[in-house]
Amino acid sequence: MATDPNDTLYIEQLLNGDEHALYLLYDKYSGALYGVILRMCGDEDIAQDLLQESFIKIWQNIGSYDSQKGKFYTWAYRIAKNTTLNSLRKSTPLIQTDDLSVYENKNPEAEIKDYSDLNGLLAELEPQHQLAINLVYFKGLTHQEAHKEMNVPLGSFKSYIRQALLKLRERRSELLMLVLVINVCGHG
Repeated sequence: MATDPNDTLYIEQLLNGDEHALYLLYDKYSGALYGVILRMCGDEDIAQDLLQESFIKIWQNIGSYDSQKGKFYTWAYRIAKNTTLNSLRKSTPLIQTDDLSVYENKNPEAEIKDYSDLNGLLAELEPQHQLAINLVYFKGLTHQEAHKEMNVPLGSFKSYIRQALLKLRERRSELLMLVLVINVCGHG
C-alpha cells in the first residue's frame, strides 16, 4: 500500500517539525475526516472540536506512522475514529456507579417512606429496589454502607440501584416530579 508521494513529503516535513506540512495535510484530509466524525457524533460543534483534536494527535504521534503498514489516510482515519469514540464514551452517565461517600449526616432511624403519593413511581419498583433507593437517596448512605445495611453483596446492591434508576428513567416525565420532591424534602 503506497502512500501518496505528496503525503510522504509532508510526513517527512512533519517529522522535522514543519507546521506548514500539517496545514497541507489538514487541507487535504480534513473534509473526509470531518464527515466521519460528524456521522459518529451527530453534532457539528463537537465534530469540529474532535477534528482539531485528531489533527493535534496526528502532529504529536506522526513518529508512530509506518507507511509500510498502510496509507496515511487510513492511519489518520483511525486516530479520528478513536478520538471520537473516546469522546462519546466520556459522556456522563445518568446512573451513579461509584461510591462517592459524600454524605455525612445520616439518620439511621429513618424509615422507608411511602412513595405512592408520587404517582406510584417508586411504588412500582421491586421491594429491594425501593429499599436501595431509600437508603442512598433519602437516608444518605453510601453504596458501601447501604449494601451492608441490606446484607447483600456490593455488586448486587449496585445492580439494584442501576435497575431502579433505569426503570425510573423510562418514566422521565414523572422522574422530574420526583427530583423536585427529593430536592424539597432534602432541603426543607
